[in-house]
Amino acid sequence: MYPPSQAAYDRAITVFSPDGRLFQVEYAREAVKTGSTSIALVCKDGIVLAAHKRISSPLMVGDSHEKIYLIDSHTAAASSGLVADARKLIDFARLISQRHRMLYNEPMPIEAMAKEVGDHIQFYTQYGGVRPYGVSILIAGVTSGAGKIFETDPSGALFEYKATAIGAGKKAVEEMFEKEYKESMSAQEGMELAVKALRKVVESKLTSRMVDLARIDLKTGKAEVLSQPEVAKLLGEK
Repeated sequence: MYPPSQAAYDRAITVFSPDGRLFQVEYAREAVKTGSTSIALVCKDGIVLAAHKRISSPLMVGDSHEKIYLIDSHTAAASSGLVADARKLIDFARLISQRHRMLYNEPMPIEAMAKEVGDHIQFYTQYGGVRPYGVSILIAGVTSGAGKIFETDPSGALFEYKATAIGAGKKAVEEMFEKEYKESMSAQEGMELAVKALRKVVESKLTSRMVDLARIDLKTGKAEVLSQPEVAKLLGEK
């Protein structure tokens, strides 16, 4: 990827290259780019999350490979990149969410949760003997009746979106959203658009075993992951 003259700068996370780059962080971003696609979008009555799961064998139990996770009753997340790294970050997000509930007797605001997760990721770009997280996460939830989506980056940076994607199909999905996404669409229409986007970027035929879907209702603030029969119905499986 980089010339031999730059090789000395990618051996430690704490060493900047002469042009101001941290190569280990950039390598972590490459791990995200090769991951399967995850999508999130805010609709007028809810938030939709969708994720493609790479099922490598017909013997694999699809439910054992999670790509969408419930963090709290009002919050969900989708990942792309190293699944084990995602699981570690989700556990961290669940911990800080429950800690906030115990201290303040209220759900943790999405902005605060995303910032805490981003700060945790950034910590692993500062010290020797550790490596960056090779995963990006879309954190979605409801705060004061408003739906919000935040994307984390292996550098610890945070970005808020109305609709976005991470993983191998990020560019193609975002180009589709720029043309077809509307803030006025319903959550049902959002799920249909998310499935359409996944079909565009996934080469093989989509089945309910290969897709995770979740929605968060803006009115009730409740997050739920759809069951496999509900996903099959949305995909038009018989």
